[in-house]
Amino acid sequence: MLRDLSALKENVVSLASFVVIIVIWWVVATFGSIPAFILPSPVAVVSATLERAVDGLLWSDSLASASRVLIGFLIAAATALPLGILMGASPLARAAAEPLIGFIRYMPVSAFLPLTLIWAGIEEAQKWLLIWIGTFFSQTMMFMDAVKRVPVDLLNVGHTLGFSKAKILRRIILPWAMPGIWDALRITLAWSWSWLILAELVAAGMGLGYRMSVDQRYLRTAEIFSAVIFIGLIGLASDQMMKFAGRKLFSWAEGGKL
Repeated sequence: MLRDLSALKENVVSLASFVVIIVIWWVVATFGSIPAFILPSPVAVVSATLERAVDGLLWSDSLASASRVLIGFLIAAATALPLGILMGASPLARAAAEPLIGFIRYMPVSAFLPLTLIWAGIEEAQKWLLIWIGTFFSQTMMFMDAVKRVPVDLLNVGHTLGFSKAKILRRIILPWAMPGIWDALRITLAWSWSWLILAELVAAGMGLGYRMSVDQRYLRTAEIFSAVIFIGLIGLASDQMMKFAGRKLFSWAEGGKL
């Protein structure tokens, strides 16, 4: 079995990979023949970020986008979790719902954008709805798979002990499935940002996606890079927080490695 890197080595390697990419980017942008409006240098991007941070646009746009993602994501998770658990625990529910959810899951979310504008207008509900469409169906299937992976032997133990179905769900299925469900939440949180930015590009007056659409009209490429990188930093921070929380909540799962 391959050994994991120590925490220090893992952090050093991760940081080094970022440094290498930034150095290559700087060399290409500085000494290459690519125009600055196509590939700005890291220095120009940092300068644009600081300018937006000082005038407050970066923080107001980030707050608007992050709040939309959080609300839409929580609505999707709250509706997908009970259905996914039910489908994973009940063959009848799975047979009834899985084909339909699997069918809708493969529809491109961008195709629903005009419909969400018709259904919900251009207000906040439209952003939440698009995030819900983009995450709910995949979340449901991932939650279902996490529940389905519960070993049959454990379920048999519950039946042998005379547990009711509700007690088996509460004492056996959910504890076993929760690390997988948590990982599914981590993965789909990143997807929520993708759908949010799509909504903000066409129907918003504030937010990082909206700001990128304005910058695109004036070829402010450095500002677009700044917004994209800042979204990545927010995503990385939220993912690391969820990863840390998962290790604390489910330290018994796979030696605490989630």
